[in-house]
Amino acid sequence: MRITKHLLDHMVHCYCAGSLVIDGTPHAVLAGEDRGAACHAYAAPDFIRRETLWENRGGTMSLIPLPGRDGEFLAVENFFPIFQSETAKLVWGRKEAGQWVLRDFLPLPYIHRFDILESGGQRYLFAATLCSSKRDMDDWSDPGALYGCPMPDDLTQTPRPERLLGGMVRNHGYWKGTWEGRQAAFTSCDSGVYVSLPPRTPEEGWTVRHLLDGPVSDIALCDIDGDGLDEMALISPFHGDTLTIYHQQDSGWEPVYRLSAPFAHALWGGTLLGRPAFLVGARRGDCALSLLRWDAGRGFSVTALGHGGSSNVSVFSLPGQDVVVSANHTAGEAAVYVLEDVPCETSPATV
Repeated sequence: MRITKHLLDHMVHCYCAGSLVIDGTPHAVLAGEDRGAACHAYAAPDFIRRETLWENRGGTMSLIPLPGRDGEFLAVENFFPIFQSETAKLVWGRKEAGQWVLRDFLPLPYIHRFDILESGGQRYLFAATLCSSKRDMDDWSDPGALYGCPMPDDLTQTPRPERLLGGMVRNHGYWKGTWEGRQAAFTSCDSGVYVSLPPRTPEEGWTVRHLLDGPVSDIALCDIDGDGLDEMALISPFHGDTLTIYHQQDSGWEPVYRLSAPFAHALWGGTLLGRPAFLVGARRGDCALSLLRWDAGRGFSVTALGHGGSSNVSVFSLPGQDVVVSANHTAGEAAVYVLEDVPCETSPATV
């Protein structure tokens, strides 16, 4: 496997990592969490051409493309460090007459993660708040919650999400996956892992289930061992130092592998170069962004893609390549790692 790092920009406290198709071209998108931070999109395949989605806003936790709408997205704004997020909201972005325009979409204090799920031919907005209020950085007395509602067809209309579940202390982790054949939202907090399923019909309500006990910071799922059932990768405790992979068994979720990762934060699961894998990024120690794979007879293997202290990662594919978008928070970098399935014995290259 050949690993090529593209250093796109120096960006203080780079936090959000995503991708967006703009005018038919895939772009890596990275944004900062500080007040006044920018958001830039870098055009594949060489990532040299840059577009500025905004210059002076900030507090961006995540950015999600709007399905079927070239260059349109929703993004979290005003979630500032450290947990100064009482004015956090979702904004709707798109190009109008060649200029990027942002409009407020949903005010939701302390919104940290969100996504768009599909069920029964309807799109649903799902959102998770880290907490509901704060007196200071260490105050967790007012827990976060989960919210959901149908996505409006007209995005100038403010959605009205219902509260699905409360009492979620340090409601930090999120993963969009599949549960029982349906699109699902997986969340994690001090009381463990939850899965939320949107309604199958307009008359049906949301379903929320508790899957696993124990404090969990971040979560991702994929079938890393190829047995037809997803494994669950968890970082614990909150902003913790241990990645644990859990395997589904008749008795429940059983731990099968652990990896030390100081201040682990970035977590992703899926297919890289045709093979299932997890990615985990640590923001302290050697700040490694590690690729985990599993081989029958040999078990788990770990390969370092880089050492930037990633806060979040996202993945998209190009012909013959997979692109890992990494918000290298510790190093203050906006970066991508291009993976190619070719023999290579050297260290990752940088361009």
